Amino acid sequence: MPNRLANETSPYLLQHADNPVDWWPWSPEAFAEARERGVPVLLSVGYSSCHWCHVMAHESFEDEPAAAYMNEHFVNVKVDREERPDVDAVYMEAVQAATGQGGWPMTVFLTADAEPFYFGTYFPPEPRHGMPSFTQVLEGVRAAWVDRPEEVAEVAQKIVRDLAGRQLDYGKAGTPGPEELAQALLGLTREYDATHGGFGGAPKFPPSMVLEFLLRHHARTGAEGALQMAADTCEAMARGGIYDQLGGGFARYSVDREWVVPHFEKMLYDNALLCRVYAHLWRATGSDLARRVALETADFMVRELRTAQGGFASALDADSEDPLTGEHVEGAYYAWTPAQLREVLGETDGDLAAGWFGVTEEGTFEHGTSVLRLPQDGPVAEAGKFAEVRARLLAARDRRPAPGRDDKVVAAWNGLAVAALAECGAYFERPDLVERATEAADLLVRLHFDATGGRVRLARTSKDGRAGANAGVLEDYGDVAEGFLALAAVTGEGVWLEFAGFLLDLVLDRFTAEDGTLYDTAHDAEKLIRRPQDPTDTAAPSGWTAAAGALLSYAAHTGSEAHRTAAERALGVVHALGPRVPRFIGHGLAVAEALLDGPREVAVVGRPGDPALAALHRTALLGTAPGAVVAVGPPGAADGGEFPLLAGRTLAEDRPAAYVCRHFVCARPTTDPAELAEQVGAVRP
Repeated sequence: MPNRLANETSPYLLQHADNPVDWWPWSPEAFAEARERGVPVLLSVGYSSCHWCHVMAHESFEDEPAAAYMNEHFVNVKVDREERPDVDAVYMEAVQAATGQGGWPMTVFLTADAEPFYFGTYFPPEPRHGMPSFTQVLEGVRAAWVDRPEEVAEVAQKIVRDLAGRQLDYGKAGTPGPEELAQALLGLTREYDATHGGFGGAPKFPPSMVLEFLLRHHARTGAEGALQMAADTCEAMARGGIYDQLGGGFARYSVDREWVVPHFEKMLYDNALLCRVYAHLWRATGSDLARRVALETADFMVRELRTAQGGFASALDADSEDPLTGEHVEGAYYAWTPAQLREVLGETDGDLAAGWFGVTEEGTFEHGTSVLRLPQDGPVAEAGKFAEVRARLLAARDRRPAPGRDDKVVAAWNGLAVAALAECGAYFERPDLVERATEAADLLVRLHFDATGGRVRLARTSKDGRAGANAGVLEDYGDVAEGFLALAAVTGEGVWLEFAGFLLDLVLDRFTAEDGTLYDTAHDAEKLIRRPQDPTDTAAPSGWTAAAGALLSYAAHTGSEAHRTAAERALGVVHALGPRVPRFIGHGLAVAEALLDGPREVAVVGRPGDPALAALHRTALLGTAPGAVVAVGPPGAADGGEFPLLAGRTLAEDRPAAYVCRHFVCARPTTDPAELAEQVGAVRP
């Protein structure tokens, strides 16, 4: 008999709809039920492609005795962290403060007032590795609740007070300058893994936002060390097992520091961010490897994550069915043995492929299997053979049981995908990618925008053409605005600039405090035990710095002092944290580079269809000047028409012309792409 999750849209919640646990979605009714019954709330938070979430579900939530105990003594609430990042953030902060670590699945016990008093993550069905069993935890929490209620209430109230005392105050920190960014670079250099690329040890995550900062820092200062760290890290990841050598796209992270064995789930946000980073690396260096990886990652997103409505699904699972055992195991879809290679390719080509991809008899993964890597390029003479082998292996892999897909469309992550695909399409002359970006942007406007009451608001998610009930958070507004601004620059369609303005006005109105700091939820959002506010990056840019970047770009496009001031005030957090923890505020550092550079404002005017206009436009887009904004369109409109930057811009001797301005000073207009390239810092591959 399905439980209360059967009517939800979240794929993660629907995975638990047939559990014997009487799950509730996060709702006032669930807490009212706990108050009426006089029992605590068991809050379980996860997401659909989380491996250990699946493990705990199978071990405990599908177990009849465990479920019966949960149903008798608790009100059980299941939350998809991707649908409700605000709920996740508040309780994850409590878990990390209490235990020093966090992760998913997250297990938190709450009072009927939603105050947490006991925390954990994964609990096994039997005691192991020093961890109590899940049943022991349930029994211990119930005993404390029944026998020591005053102590439980005191602990819960103290935790809420402690969380309230962690309020951030970076509004008066001042904007970051060259010194802070130089200190951030020095800090990154200390943590850099010069042998394997990336930062820190195992597990090692792709440092997408930090790489963008390093590329922008090199563009602004010429620091070769910054470019080298970015290029070497990108090459190490692209040759490692974290990158899908057959189908393109990146896994979530590497379990080792050498990038050999990944945690196999593939997330939209990782691939959108890395697609853009590799495109920007190509823009800076002309690297063939960077070009290939950017395009393969873009094609992966379109091929495997695009939904029927034109948006992009959230993730592919790490687990899939092992054809030999029928069990769902991690990496079954991606790993190979030498015998499997020979079975598909024959003896000779199978041995060639084993050498190319680092597949050994001992294996690099589990049970003698290996994750495909590309330790070095094959000989140029064999490029055709290499492509043929890859195609045959990919076709064979396509016949394996595929990982599950989370079809939920998350606004923020689709904004990141729009930006990446639009830019890749422009850089690499792939109009189909620009079309896919436009279709995803159309979906966001059509389905996620809610204009009820005369003000646009953003829904966090949709699925199968149906918008979810949860409100967008700050990262949704910032990342979608960023995607629209990138699309406006590429297409010359000013409506995307207008839509970005709608969203950013709401950031100013509903997410910004008087001192300029930003909150992750709107002023009128559901009240939680603490209003979430986190300026540091996770796997994607923080909402705080994503909004700051979009505000800065919009101000450069429009001349809006309000948006510029808001961006500068928001970047106070980078002034405070950049020199101290640069790995965790990479996107803010990248935005700060744009602020220091201007950012440059590039207006390109000409008659539609003129090849000379197209050449200038592409040159402008290939500029490496950090955060430069580009507007393109016909001359003649006194007010600039859809783009304020085009106001008063005319042809030069009846030829298309480009105008570059920076810090209230403009260079002379040019009709020459080579001269424009110098003005925007472009390296022309």
